[in-house]
Amino acid sequence: MLLVVACSAPAFARQAVQQPTQPPPAPAPTQQTPAAPATNQKPPVPLPPAEPPIRVTTGLVHLVVTVMDKHHRFVTDLDRSDFKIYENGVPQDIRFFGRETNLPLRIAVLLDTSNSIRLRLQFEKNAAENFLQDVIRRGKDEAFLMTFDNEPEIIQDYTDQLYLLTSAIDAQRAGGGTALNDAIYMAAQKLEKAPLLRGQTSDLRRVIVIISDGNDDLSDHAFSDALEEAIRAEAVIYTVSTDTNWLAIDNPHKPSKYNMDPGDKVLRSLAEQTGGRAFFPYSVDDLAVSFENIGTELRSQYFIAYSPVNPPVVGQYRKIEVRTNRKGLIVRTRRGYYAASAANSPGN
Repeated sequence: MLLVVACSAPAFARQAVQQPTQPPPAPAPTQQTPAAPATNQKPPVPLPPAEPPIRVTTGLVHLVVTVMDKHHRFVTDLDRSDFKIYENGVPQDIRFFGRETNLPLRIAVLLDTSNSIRLRLQFEKNAAENFLQDVIRRGKDEAFLMTFDNEPEIIQDYTDQLYLLTSAIDAQRAGGGTALNDAIYMAAQKLEKAPLLRGQTSDLRRVIVIISDGNDDLSDHAFSDALEEAIRAEAVIYTVSTDTNWLAIDNPHKPSKYNMDPGDKVLRSLAEQTGGRAFFPYSVDDLAVSFENIGTELRSQYFIAYSPVNPPVVGQYRKIEVRTNRKGLIVRTRRGYYAASAANSPGN
């Protein structure tokens, strides 16, 4: 700035010196009056120095956090001071905090209709219908139904009408291969643009419920692609396994899942990476407790937002860890995020 002013001052001085003077008036030839500088001229405005622009990152990372005690009971009485957030190991300052118990839900129900689950298809139907009946609130929440065998297909678009969803579920038949990853990818993209109902704000809870054995033999997208898209959409994934690899050892009337098949591990990984839960029910009766837990959980969570201390570059993955000051508590949330842009972090 000083350099610009120093260069501009001589030019302004020359303008004042070079102004013309009036001839002396006739009655007083011995006195001359100097001409005043022209009043309609303004000094030039100095230009600011050429410095790089300052960019301020205002994007926030949004987290939906579930806290449980060692008995798997939800803990809902924590305050902002009870939480600590770390991104890539670096402590973060919490900008917003709240107990979000009543946000509208947008739910993608993904129903596996491939040949591999033919014997458990009715089980899947019951699972999907029971979940929707326990969770959907008319006029507030909406869900859509997607099936996947050779390829994913939206059978029923967003609606809060249970009869439309259950009718679509009842009409399904099994056959073909399995494109689970493609279904997750497509569902996440659709959730990212979820519609709002009248009077609702932009704050939504996005949920994917997958009812499947976890196998995939036809997808164009890799598992990592599907998971990344779900993380970008900020969708929490809950999985319900239809696998039948159970062993009745301790109690012949109550089988237990001692071994995790590859498909089970896929379902568990999807849930853990996005902050959801994986369920492995044996019978339809076991589903009631599972879905009651999901419904309660979706309304017993905390909302935390922070602005990264070190803004990420486009496409970079950042790991997230959430801890509490109270000992013995289990904290679940998504394990990271992908930066959408240099000036806007996820959570818009």
